[in-house]
Amino acid sequence: MLKSKVPVIAVCAVRTGCGKSAATRRVCQILKEAGKKVVVIRHPMPYGDLVKQKVQRFETYEDLAMHDCTIEEMEEYEPHIEQGTVVYAGVDYKAILRKAEDEADIIVWDGGNNDLPFYKPDIHITLVDPHRPGHEVTFYPGETNLILADIVIISKEEFADAENIIKVKDNIKKMNPGASVIDASLHITVENLEIIKGRKVLAVEDGPTVTHGGMTYGAAVMAARKYGTSILVDPRPFATGSIKETFKKYPGIDNLLPAMGYGRKQIRELEETINRTDCDAVIIGTPIDLGKIIKINKPIVRAKYELQEISKPGLRDIITDLVRLY
Repeated sequence: MLKSKVPVIAVCAVRTGCGKSAATRRVCQILKEAGKKVVVIRHPMPYGDLVKQKVQRFETYEDLAMHDCTIEEMEEYEPHIEQGTVVYAGVDYKAILRKAEDEADIIVWDGGNNDLPFYKPDIHITLVDPHRPGHEVTFYPGETNLILADIVIISKEEFADAENIIKVKDNIKKMNPGASVIDASLHITVENLEIIKGRKVLAVEDGPTVTHGGMTYGAAVMAARKYGTSILVDPRPFATGSIKETFKKYPGIDNLLPAMGYGRKQIRELEETINRTDCDAVIIGTPIDLGKIIKINKPIVRAKYELQEISKPGLRDIITDLVRLY
C-alpha cells in the first residue's frame, strides 16, 4: 500500500453491493461537518483508453461526459459530485495520490467490489451484508478487509432476518474481535409514489450487485416492496443483445433488470430493453439518474438510499474520536 501525506479513511466491503457507496458518502458528510476538506479516490474502473485515464478528476457532471464514462463509472462518481465532493480515479494511483494530497485534509478511499485499499489507511472501515451471511469469511479478499477493519458496519439490517445478523456478528467477533461494530440500515426514499403504487413496475438495479455480486434484489425491488407496488414485471422476454446474454449468464436474476452499461452499444441495448418492457412505470435503483443518460418512454422514479446507523456509538462518534488523533 502507498503511504499518504494526509490521513486516509478507507471504506471497503466483503462483497460488492453491501452499501459501501452510501457509507462513503456518510463518511464524507461527517468529515465535512467537522470542517475537513475531503477528496474521494475511487478504486480503478479501467474500461477505456488506459493512457488517457492515467489521472482522472471529477468535480462536475461535465467531467463525466469529458471522460466518456460508462454507466458503471457514473454510478460511482455521480453521487459524490451531487454531494459536492471531488473524486479522483484512473490508472496511476501514485500520481493520483500526489494530486489529491494537494487539495485534501483527509482522503477517503472508495473501494471497489471487495478489494483492498491501495493506500495505507489510518482508519479502515469494512461493510458486511446480513443478506449474505457467511460471505464475510468465504470470499477473498473480502475476508481480509474484515480482518483489517477498525470499524465494521453491518448494513441493510432493516430487511434482514435476525438469525442472519447474529451469524454475521459471530463471524466478526471470531475474525476481528477488536473492531468497533455498527448496526446500520439503508434508508430508501422514493419521490412521486403515486407513479408506482399499485402499478406494474420494472425494477432497474445496480448491475454489479445483482450479477457477480450474487444479490437477488437491490434498492428498486426493496422500494417496490416498501411502498406497495403490486406487480414487478419480468424484463427477460423483452431483453435485447447483450442484455439478453446477461440473463443467460446469471440465471438467478429474477424480476429485475441489471443496469448494464459497459459501453455505448450496451447502453443503447439497455434503453431498448426498458422501452420494450410491458410496464406502467420504472423504478431506478442505481445510484445515478439513469434518465439523464438514456431516453425512457415511461414514467420513472428513483429509489435513493442513505446509510443510517442504528446502534450507538455511531459512525460520527467513532470517526470524530479517531480523526482527533491525526
